[in-house]
Amino acid sequence: MPTDAIPQARIAVVTGGSRGLGRNTVISLARRGVDAVFTYRSNRVEADKVVAEVEAIGRRAVALQLDTADVATFDAFAARLREALATLGAERFDYLVNNAGTSHHGSIEETTEAELDTLYNVHFKGVFFLTQKLLPLIRDGGRIVNLSTGLTRIIVPGSAAYGAMKGAVEVLTRYMAKELGPRRIAVNVVAPGAIATDFSGGMVRDNPEVNRRVTEMTALGRVGEPDDIGRMIASLLSEDNRWVNAQRIEVSGGMAI
Repeated sequence: MPTDAIPQARIAVVTGGSRGLGRNTVISLARRGVDAVFTYRSNRVEADKVVAEVEAIGRRAVALQLDTADVATFDAFAARLREALATLGAERFDYLVNNAGTSHHGSIEETTEAELDTLYNVHFKGVFFLTQKLLPLIRDGGRIVNLSTGLTRIIVPGSAAYGAMKGAVEVLTRYMAKELGPRRIAVNVVAPGAIATDFSGGMVRDNPEVNRRVTEMTALGRVGEPDDIGRMIASLLSEDNRWVNAQRIEVSGGMAI
């Protein structure tokens, strides 16, 4: 077979890929034959572990440092991403997963302006402008997945600021799907329920009382695991789901139904 006839491996860009749901997404994609460039904010050691795990599967991964709240660094990141793609033998990538995020717990009465600004910068402004900056690098016919939360539907006091920012991402997702339609780029939002990770200080994973309450309000009778989300995102990005577009897909095991 001529070299130019060898299919180019699919490549995903995943933000926040060194831990939690992002990490599981990178690994789940690798199991489906997809290479990845993923970001980490500060923990290079954990990022290197993800790279090694992907390589053990037989795929390739590149870890790049990025603070998704710092829009001023996005031009430089795009340049580094171009270099990373070149090492993978590509000029463009196929999938973007906007996963990076931080948690917040506080009532409307108690939430400070600084806390709200931080949530806005990470969960909405960062998603908006990083996607904008990377659009020239996404292949026509590619796909974007934004991460939301079950808390846009399930109202839990103390989650207003976080839930509202994710609600904005859900609206943004539909606008992205409409505006990027001419390039055949499908855009969906995945809304996880309560998942046993280190998110929110490991609250769901490590607090028996929280774990019990989530289990009791979930139809399938347990809290979620990272594999429940990473595998779903990898499936959503596959050709099996090529006609799914502009949808909010909650992956919660049936919480609060």
